[in-house]
Amino acid sequence: MDLADLHPLEQAALKQLAQSVSTVFVTGAGGFLGFAICQRLLAAGIEVVGFARGHYPKLIKLGVDMRQGDISDFASVKQAMQGCDLVFHVASKAGVWGSKQSYFSPNVDGAANIINACKAVNIQRLIYTSTPSVTFAGVDENGINESAPYASEYLNYYGESKAIAEAMVLKANHSMLKTTALRPHLIWGPNDPHLVPRVIERAKAGRLKLVGHQDKLVDTIYVDNAAYAHILAAVDLVGAANSAGKAYFLSNDQPITMAAMLNQILACVDLPPVTKRVPASVAYAAGVLLETVYGLLNKQQEPIMTRFVARQLSTSHYFDISAAKQDLGYQPLVSIEQGMQKLKLSLSH
Repeated sequence: MDLADLHPLEQAALKQLAQSVSTVFVTGAGGFLGFAICQRLLAAGIEVVGFARGHYPKLIKLGVDMRQGDISDFASVKQAMQGCDLVFHVASKAGVWGSKQSYFSPNVDGAANIINACKAVNIQRLIYTSTPSVTFAGVDENGINESAPYASEYLNYYGESKAIAEAMVLKANHSMLKTTALRPHLIWGPNDPHLVPRVIERAKAGRLKLVGHQDKLVDTIYVDNAAYAHILAAVDLVGAANSAGKAYFLSNDQPITMAAMLNQILACVDLPPVTKRVPASVAYAAGVLLETVYGLLNKQQEPIMTRFVARQLSTSHYFDISAAKQDLGYQPLVSIEQGMQKLKLSLSH
């Protein structure tokens, strides 16, 4: 990726960031969003130190200085962060199924290690990738903003662990360590390893269904827009720091029904639209049953339905992103329609 390939606004933000930082640390560099952030930093001539558990030849070829390690190991995190100016903490265990320890170790302990390592090696800016799941309690979220509280109860360990980590990161905000948290919702685009392949796979198997009789609106965000927002947050933290100590919802600012979103993805590979529906109560009951059975059998693979997924697919969740627009200067640069064209092109190769 060359700087010239990017939107002029993104070019300007990256040039501005490159004037203030020379080396940036990115956790989860091998992930979908982490990779997009690394590409942009490198295009601006900023050195990138990536941190991940796995081996990523693609990142090394790109020019990322990859350090392998476990985020729940403080010593390796601290060692890898030496000499960096700013941190994007993107890594986390996502998904909807697994033990409490499997989520809390990387997500909570990992965030604590990043914060403590920043202090130990004198890094003064930290951008944390959070999630709107921190506020999700299983009911409709219609245009809520950041004043919405954390959920009082969580339907999975992912949302709970991310809420604890986000609160920890924001509490750590200080004159010597400025922190901010970003909450992108349903990131998608070319090379998406999660949403897009899962939708296509289930549709091909005849197992894709809509949950609930009423179509609810949801927010999504194209991967390039999510990466751009992270760059803007970094620019802000090294400058005016309007975002210090705050969290921000991020989206494409185009609420869409789940049916419309799924069908646009399916259209990219010439699959027919999804029409079958399951009552929300039936999906939730199936989630309760499957979680119980899988728990008793100690199954590691994710059930086809969980309570969280049933609620996510049958409720609205779209957000007021005015704060991100005002404090970060964020605006989506790629619309859903433009993103779908890029996705279709990538899937046809």
